[in-house]
Amino acid sequence: MNLFDQFASTTLLGVPLVPLAMLFPWLLLPTPPLQWKHNRLQAFQNWFLMSFTKQLLMPLNTPAHKWASLFASLLIFLLTMNLLGLLPYTFTPTTQLSINLGLAVPLWLMTVLVGFRNQPTHSFAHFLPEGTPTPLIPVLILIETISLIIRPLALGVRLTANLTAGHLLIHLVSSAVPAIFFLSPTTSLVTFMVLIFLMTLELMVAMIQAYVFVLLLSLYLQENT
Repeated sequence: MNLFDQFASTTLLGVPLVPLAMLFPWLLLPTPPLQWKHNRLQAFQNWFLMSFTKQLLMPLNTPAHKWASLFASLLIFLLTMNLLGLLPYTFTPTTQLSINLGLAVPLWLMTVLVGFRNQPTHSFAHFLPEGTPTPLIPVLILIETISLIIRPLALGVRLTANLTAGHLLIHLVSSAVPAIFFLSPTTSLVTFMVLIFLMTLELMVAMIQAYVFVLLLSLYLQENT
């Protein structure tokens, strides 16, 4: 089989299962009860959301704080999909560039539109720094426009590339463990230890990339509020 077949959209009787894979993480989250007391899982969830919101939105201006629920939901969404995709016989939707761009482009566009609406002068000033020589004005405007447009592409490609590279590396190393076991058990054991290290590293990458995705969006929002 092709190594990239694991990233193909899974189907059942011709029906794509990507919407199910994107919906399943939300079903694992506990629903807050009406009682004052919470169990340990809900208490940990509330602590995590409060800590993340405080850490992410503290440097931002006050008008950006209304984005807290959106950023927290996006982080949990990406985090659960990235981590669940590491389980055997699962599908990771965030390895698809189309899904990542579908998240990055609208959210990036919202931050740009907020800047044009609230502070149009400051937003347009980014395209032309003060004191620019006249012959360089068209070139700088073109460069700044390209750098602005490429931001959502960088968001989607970064998330896709990191997760895809990690999954491919784990697949290659895990295939090598049984293949060389009968030739050299010692080498196979060392390879298995490397596989454990890669799995630990991929767990950290799955969490870090979800945080970086949301962090960069918050930085884009900070520039426009």
